[in-house]
Amino acid sequence: MARELPYIAAVQEAIFEEMGRDESVLFYGQDVAPSDDDNFVKAYGRDRVRVSPISETAEIGMAVGLALAGYRPVVELLMAEFMLVAMNQVVNEAPRLRYMSGGQVKVPLVLKAGYGFTAGWAGQHTGSIYGMFMGFPGLKIALPSTPADAKGLMTTAIRDDNPVCYLINYLLVLEHGDVPEGEHAVPFGEATVRRSGSDVTIVATGWTVGRALAAAQTLAGEGIQAEVVDPRTLNPLDTATILSSVEKTGRLVLVDQGTRHGGASAAIAAEVAEHGFGSLKAPIAQVTALDVTVPYSEPMEAFVLPNEEKIAGSVRQVLGEAPVAA
Repeated sequence: MARELPYIAAVQEAIFEEMGRDESVLFYGQDVAPSDDDNFVKAYGRDRVRVSPISETAEIGMAVGLALAGYRPVVELLMAEFMLVAMNQVVNEAPRLRYMSGGQVKVPLVLKAGYGFTAGWAGQHTGSIYGMFMGFPGLKIALPSTPADAKGLMTTAIRDDNPVCYLINYLLVLEHGDVPEGEHAVPFGEATVRRSGSDVTIVATGWTVGRALAAAQTLAGEGIQAEVVDPRTLNPLDTATILSSVEKTGRLVLVDQGTRHGGASAAIAAEVAEHGFGSLKAPIAQVTALDVTVPYSEPMEAFVLPNEEKIAGSVRQVLGEAPVAA
């Protein structure tokens, strides 16, 4: 049975339930359960729930060691940019060790971090930097866009024997939605079609899924039926579902909160160009953040980001129903 929960509560519920299911799951990080009255501490004690020092290098380095020792740590890192100070552990140690040991060791850890906090947080806390992690084999990337997927993907992340970057968009944390009670796991590498359509495929991730659905609703009033696909994970990436949709519609618009040359859309476009070129009736279009640091000013911030109007305009262009911008 499902009931309505905020996105962030669904994330926490998944961690709480997995800690009850598996004693090897640990939860620690900055600002995790600072009070002994916290439900996590009451249920699982300070041996498994800890506040860590303000050192991402230490937090992630400990997680790698704990994973090698048989634990399943979930590390609260708050902001995805904080991982940048520990990139050796994130991309050069954690994802490599299972392969380099010939599968003799497992590295099951979850790096939980927020991204895309475009709400006046200026340059260093607003990035959508998931694209830079896509090129590292062994490092999985989850970007839930709904409360139900927030729970289901966290459950799967904790159970996976590989390191997972579990990235939550801070613009979604208070959004509500139906979330299944009890055990709920969403498989990695399985995209979902959020809206069916026959005229154009829109592939969107995270916060931009809602923007794409809003644009699709507007376009439906004009007689344009847009299919909205949410990959849910970027590594593994479900190219089969995307290609199947493009085969049906013949047109593709990619929506990405990351920058044009730093997000996920360029990689998806390359896959479709190579494996689905014969299905395309028009060039692939990308609606992304502009290639600038996100500004502090709200009007400038809005100008930089994808929105419903930009998505709808791009769809009209690939359908030949709007003039191409000079």
